Formats: sequence, structure tokens, C-alpha cells
Amino acid sequence: MAEPSQGTIYGINGPVIKVHGQHAFKMREMVLVGEEGLIGEVIRVLDKETIIQVYENTTGLKPRGPVVSTGKPLTIKLGPGIIGSIFDGIERPLTRIAENTGAFIRRGSTMDNLDRDRLWNVKVLAKAGDMVKSGAVVAEVQETESVLHKVMVPPGIQGEVVEAVVSGQYNISQTIVTVKEGKEIYNLTLVQEWPVREARPYRKRLPLNIPLVTGQRVIDTMFPIAKGGTAAITGGFGTGKTLTQHQLAKWSNADIIVYVGCGERGNEITEVLEEFPKLIDPRSGRPLMERTVLIANTSNMPVAAREASVYTGITLAEYFRDMGYDVAVMADSTSRWAEALREISGRLEEMPAEEGFPAYLPSRLSEFYERAGRVENYNETSGSVSIIGAVSPQGGDFSEPVTQNTKRFIRCFWALDKALAYGRHYPAINWTNSYSEYTEDLTEWYKENASGDFMEKRTRLSGILQEEAKLLDIVKLIGSDVLPEEQKLIIEIAKVLRQGFLQQNAYNKLDTYVPIKKQYLMMDSILKLYDRLLKLVPLGVPVSVISRTGVFDEVIRVKYTISNEEPEAFEELNQRIAKVTDELEADYRSSERKADA
Repeated sequence: MAEPSQGTIYGINGPVIKVHGQHAFKMREMVLVGEEGLIGEVIRVLDKETIIQVYENTTGLKPRGPVVSTGKPLTIKLGPGIIGSIFDGIERPLTRIAENTGAFIRRGSTMDNLDRDRLWNVKVLAKAGDMVKSGAVVAEVQETESVLHKVMVPPGIQGEVVEAVVSGQYNISQTIVTVKEGKEIYNLTLVQEWPVREARPYRKRLPLNIPLVTGQRVIDTMFPIAKGGTAAITGGFGTGKTLTQHQLAKWSNADIIVYVGCGERGNEITEVLEEFPKLIDPRSGRPLMERTVLIANTSNMPVAAREASVYTGITLAEYFRDMGYDVAVMADSTSRWAEALREISGRLEEMPAEEGFPAYLPSRLSEFYERAGRVENYNETSGSVSIIGAVSPQGGDFSEPVTQNTKRFIRCFWALDKALAYGRHYPAINWTNSYSEYTEDLTEWYKENASGDFMEKRTRLSGILQEEAKLLDIVKLIGSDVLPEEQKLIIEIAKVLRQGFLQQNAYNKLDTYVPIKKQYLMMDSILKLYDRLLKLVPLGVPVSVISRTGVFDEVIRVKYTISNEEPEAFEELNQRIAKVTDELEADYRSSERKADA
């Protein structure tokens, strides 16, 4: 075996290290820096020097210290023990580090990513003589009550199984299956490694025609995201990005959740770390952590590790996708990741682009978001990776580079509004600035699983909200009294829509999650009310009189009064709406007859 390549530190600029010496470092190679063996990655190779970004605190490093090659790129271990774990940006297990060294990560910590000593109950599926190829499932491990971990043949390996152990208890280092391809012998364990910056292979992409159901009405009905799709939650400080992502993590119908806390404040990450283990998965009744992976990389952690954390998260997601699972990645926030790129770029003295961000910001964002998708795997299963990234523009300015470049690579944009958030309207998704390009792709699914006219009704709702936005501009100038009754009715119905449909209470057990069919029935009742009231306006019924009947308030309260298991209650509601409107119509027609007499 060749001696590892070694260089010498001659320059230190924060997380950026310059190396001199006779060496053969390769681009994107992982290296060990200094006497403590800090983890770093080669990011530039020149004739006389090599530049490395270090994923740990470089305080105390000195010139002339050693830099040793590992001979491989930045990789992470993939195997049983990932689910329910909390890692940092380069997949170091924070819980086990805390148990061994205290609350702070010791520099140069080399603790194994996964527990080598733990024994797993392994059901071996492969037999001697079987022909296997990349992605083939050779064993299964019940990792948690909610997740069956499938041990797969790593990409690039195929051949004949020459030996397979019997089912039983094994740790992650023991050989389970031996595969022979020609003269090559591969000893497969429960674990495989994969470079984080390289997308895992698949057979082919599948159409994005199945929604990621979140139970949040404003998303599922108005701005849906498909399984394997990409979305951005964009908003300034205090608009509810993290709260929205928590709701999506808890309620979306993804099989696995990968939550990446990238450069967020420590108190926010602490909230996630404390709250998630307590959450109960509504689908199984088990703890949500049994199908969740947390990557915590706070704003006070080394900035370069922040840059790596999103790649670590997406690689973990792709691994579970290969097993046939639908995975949702929550990246909170991509703005902090972009800031890490900006800092590293500044240290490298690169020519800055807009607002100091590097010129390659768009390509890095596309590199990340394009790893989403719904695919057919090599083991005949299908899986998906959906990416939902939070964007935190300074001062809520959506024209800044991260937001604008993100919009180029996503198909679903949820714009959070400060005015809505301060008015306690959650989720604070602005219905005029948000959009989803998946609506057309998902039409058939909604027809089959909700109602044939679901999309027609959604279009009508959207039209009412757009009309209200125009009318409110007029109201600001001249007041609402001068509006004709028909336009006053639009404003009132839009209010019902906003308060009774778009606004949702995460802390109310009836309202925190709403299935698609109930969303349709709520939408249907609001539109039936609107259609009936439209017939009253030509009769001269003032909107103020309609309001005094309490029918608007009753429809708004439906989200708290009708449970998800009572769809028949909507028929009673529609009957009450019909009764109120019929009585009003009868009263005004009798008044007309009296006036004529």
C-alpha cells in the first residue's frame, strides 16, 4: 500500500488552510489537518500550493503542521443506526459525543458515525449461488418499529453470492454476504460508504404526479408539492419558517424525514432537538424520531461544516430512497448555507458577485435541488426525495440573490408574509405571491382521490382571493362604503376563506392536520355559501344583513367544530346555509310584494 500523501501547513485564514510540500492531493479529497487530525477537504489544487477548507475550529493550528491524505473524498457511512440519530454537518454522532466528551465537540474527534458494537437482528435474504447486482436487497434489519432497513449491494458491485451467513445477531462490521465478480471478492457488511457530493445512481426518473400530502390546507389545496418535488419557504425573521417546517415534518405522508438545521440559531435547533423526540407520529402512534434523522449544525459551529451539512442530509435521503421510501428533506436554512459559501469565497479572495456571494452560488443551489426527484431504483422499487428549503432573506427582501436564484431551481414557492405573521395568521403563506407549478401534474390524482371538480373549485377560490386583493387597494383609497354589494360580498367571502380555510391552528388537535377530503368539503361549503349569496344581492339584500345572521362565523368555525372523521356533518352545514339564505330570500321577496302593493 502506498504511503499517504503528506503536505505542510504554511498559511491559515480562518477555516481555509494553504499547504506546501511534495504531495499528490486530489480535488475534493478528505484530509487530516494538524497534529489533532482535523477533518478537511481539498477545494483548490495549484502548481505550488493546495487549499483546504477545514470542517472544525482551526484555533491553535500552527504553520509547518502536517496535512495527511485519506485517499478518499468526504464520505459518510450508511447503515442501521441512522434513524433516530442526531448528527453534526459531517455525520458525527452528537448524542454519543456528548456522553463521552461533554457538551462541546472535541477537536479532531474520530468517533465512529455509527455504533460498531451494537448487535442488530439481521434477516439474511441472499443465498449462496444467487446472482446479485447494484441495489439488490441482501438482508433486512428492523431498525425501528416504523422503519425496515434494507441492506443493499452498494452501487458498482455485482456478481455471484459465494457465501451468506445465517440470520441472527450481527454488528455493522461483520461480513454478511460475500460476492464474487471475476477475480474480485467483495465482503458486504451492514454498512456502505458514499461521497456526499456525488448523487447516488438510479434506473430512471418517474413523473411527479403524486402529491406530498401535508395536512396543511393552504399547501395541499392552493400550492401543492409533489413527492420528489422541490419547494422553498421564504420569509423574514419571525414569519414562521421553522414552525411550518415542523408541521411538514410531523404531518407529511413521507416515510422518512431528514431535518437539516443548517446555520440556524442555537435556541431554534435546541427547540427542534427537545421537541422532536417528544412528538408522536400520527400514522403509527410511535415517537416521530423512529422515522427521523436530525442534522444539527448551529450558527456557532465551524462555518465550513455548515456548507457540508446539506450534502450530508441529501445523501442520507438518497440512501433511504434507494430502499423504496419516500423521503422529505427539510433544509433550514439554505440562506445560512449560502452565507457559508460567501465566507469561504471571501477567504479565498475570489471575485464576489451580487451582494458578496460567489459567482457559483446558482450552480451550487441547482446541484442541491436537482438531487430531488421520484425514481425507479435498481432493485425494482420506487422512491422519492422531496426537498423543502427555508430561505431567510435579510429584512424580508425577496429580491436578494439567494431567493432569486432558488426560484430558478424550484417549482413550488411559499412566500411568508410578515403582516400575516404579525396578525397571527399561520401558516403565514401569502396567497398572491406564492405559486406551485405542480398543480397541473397533480390534477388526475386529486380527481381520483378527492373529487372530480377539486381543481375547478380551487381555481375559483384562487380567483376570489385575487379579486379581493384588487378590491382592498380600492378600499384603502376610498373606503368600503362606496363599493357595490356584490364587491362587498367578495370581501366577506374572502375573509371567510382566509380565516376559515387558509388559517390553520397547529396547536388545535382538530385543525393541526386536515385530510384532503375534508379540505374539499370545507372548500365546497364556502363556495356553496358564496353561490347562494350571489343570488340574494340582486334582490337588494345588504351584505351587512347577511353578516348579522351569523352564517359567515359558522362557516369559519367549521375547522374547530367538525372533526376529520365526520364528513356527513358537512351535509348538515350545507342544509343550514340553504335554510338561512332561503329565509333571507323569502323575507326580501315578501317585502318587494308589499312595496308593489
